[in-house]
Amino acid sequence: MLTPDLRTRAEALGQSLPPLLAEAEMLASTVMLGEHGRRRAGMGDEFWQYRPAHAGDSARMIDWRRSARSDAHFVREREWQAAQSVTIWVDQGRSMGFSGAKGREPKVDRARLLALALAVLLLRGGERVGLAGLAQPRSGRTQLLRLASRLVGEGAADDYAAPETEGMVAHGRGVFLSDFLGDLQGIEAGLARAADRGVKGILIQILDPSEEEFPFDGRTIFESMGRSLSHETKEAGNLRTRYLARLAERKNRLAGLARAVGWHFSTHHTGSPAQSALLWAYRALEGGR
Repeated sequence: MLTPDLRTRAEALGQSLPPLLAEAEMLASTVMLGEHGRRRAGMGDEFWQYRPAHAGDSARMIDWRRSARSDAHFVREREWQAAQSVTIWVDQGRSMGFSGAKGREPKVDRARLLALALAVLLLRGGERVGLAGLAQPRSGRTQLLRLASRLVGEGAADDYAAPETEGMVAHGRGVFLSDFLGDLQGIEAGLARAADRGVKGILIQILDPSEEEFPFDGRTIFESMGRSLSHETKEAGNLRTRYLARLAERKNRLAGLARAVGWHFSTHHTGSPAQSALLWAYRALEGGR
């Protein structure tokens, strides 16, 4: 028998899951994919492309029929068919619940949307996708429904959360979605744990436009979402220059941390279309920028 609290949570889940999944699938559909998804050269049965032979290629690798039509030798490459495991971590800390304008979605909603839309693309490409600490990487439509249900669960109690790496598969891929405004030591530790497993991936910093522009002036009270931190000033405008410098320093530090372990870093604003961030993430996981 369902308790009143459990019934309320179940009803809330039922109401939020379909819109999130529908929005994620619609967003994913805006990113054009080739017929074979994330194509890579490697062991497999399906033909991918011809490429010029390089020094070190053995004679048996050369496609002599194709090479006979030109003065150069060509190698017939097949598409890599081994599925890749991708583990996504979405920051559920209270800071992610911030929105600087009425009607603008909070950061956590954009993070969940991007995570699920990216999962749609990866699963369509034959990859295995999971959520750090919540769902092991698997493939298929059932996994997509599982990810969606986990993403709309309860958030963390703390203002800021550190990246979670539980469930990351060795030599797989990782995705961290957060505002990364908390303790840098937690972020460094998460990246170090991932790197120790040979995991490569991406950091996507999600900020509200007001966090980027600092449009505050006059008497202002700044308070963290969990109310653990508070600062009152009569001249907020005087803090703008120092704030922007600290934010730029934080971004540079995050980019450096990512670069040191072979990851990619990007910042995305909730006031911008989600398509650009999704496309960047998808390409970055392929090894591009």
